[in-house]
Amino acid sequence: MAGAHAPGNRHQSRVPVGVVPGHDQPSRSDSRLVAWCLAGLLAAGAAVGLTNLFVEGVLREGASRPAYVAALGAAVLTAGLLVWRQRVSPAATAGLVALGDGLYVVIGWSTTDPLRYAAPIGLLFTCFVAAWFLGPRVLAVQMAAVVGACWLVLADNYDAVGQLVVQVAVNAGTLSGAMLGIFLLRRRVEALLAATLTLSSTDPLTGLANRRSLVEQAPRIWKQARRDGQRVAALVLDLDHFKQLNDAHGHAVGDAVLRAVADALSATVRPADVLARTGGEELVVLGLVADPAEARHLAERLRLAVSGSSAGREHRVTVSIGAALTRPADGDQPADELWRLVDRADVAMYAAKQDGRDRVRLAAPGVVVPAPRQAARPTRSAGPAGGAA
Repeated sequence: MAGAHAPGNRHQSRVPVGVVPGHDQPSRSDSRLVAWCLAGLLAAGAAVGLTNLFVEGVLREGASRPAYVAALGAAVLTAGLLVWRQRVSPAATAGLVALGDGLYVVIGWSTTDPLRYAAPIGLLFTCFVAAWFLGPRVLAVQMAAVVGACWLVLADNYDAVGQLVVQVAVNAGTLSGAMLGIFLLRRRVEALLAATLTLSSTDPLTGLANRRSLVEQAPRIWKQARRDGQRVAALVLDLDHFKQLNDAHGHAVGDAVLRAVADALSATVRPADVLARTGGEELVVLGLVADPAEARHLAERLRLAVSGSSAGREHRVTVSIGAALTRPADGDQPADELWRLVDRADVAMYAAKQDGRDRVRLAAPGVVVPAPRQAARPTRSAGPAGGAA
């Protein structure tokens, strides 16, 4: 079985649902947003710079004017390229930041008075882009580049080296401070988003994936199954006599049992399987298998893991498991097919209960029967450990 690990599984690496641009790999929508932002900044800078062509005494005579026009033209062409491609990688973003620094130096050299017409505040755009979209190493390089750019542009305005050092320190220090502040703000936003994502996709009691996360993983699993020619298997696990355990020992013991079972199952499932708590004492494992024999083998491993868990040493804990398989087809809606598959596995799990519990049953192939979730299923206790599924 191949694929990403299940979000929310404490014993597996998490898969980010969304990534901040420049941090790991951005999603397609994030990359498009970055491209449009950079294109807008380049176009705005070029538009402002073009006004200097029509103001007397701003540009130096000679080769400075063609160099100035060429720099602005490069900015416009780059903006157009970004709009056309509508995507940009972190490496390309770093290159654009370097381009912006170079354009600032060219503009500074082309003007008669850089302090008036090419003030270091012109580097603010590239500094903001570096702070928001790039990593700490590139940000450190940009801080050094800001010092060099300010020095090159302001060097002709000061005869004394001491005055130049002070001006460069003030301007570069202000820009670097702004970059650092934006970078720290961005990291804070990322942390808050990651925490929110974890809360929305993780069961708080067991640390496993929840129903929402299970649905989010379905498209990946269906796509991979079609690509690899495998089947999707859903295993529904329901702890046996869990209501009696809660009634006899209390919900605190029931919660501890659920956590111990979650740990045992997390250590047993394969890395690409999605293990989720869908409600109460019911859990679902979703993954890829070659045939029913592989699905049964996995289910038996999970059954033995539950009975051999740390919870089983204090209380007799067993699980009934129902398994169902499907072969995805083009045009399937993964979320809908997921619950049809889970319903079939649920029926098989109920058959395992009727046959004596602590066993595995496979659903009949191709038969879709609504699971008796309310009338025929055993009543579950309320509360965090035994809430109704």
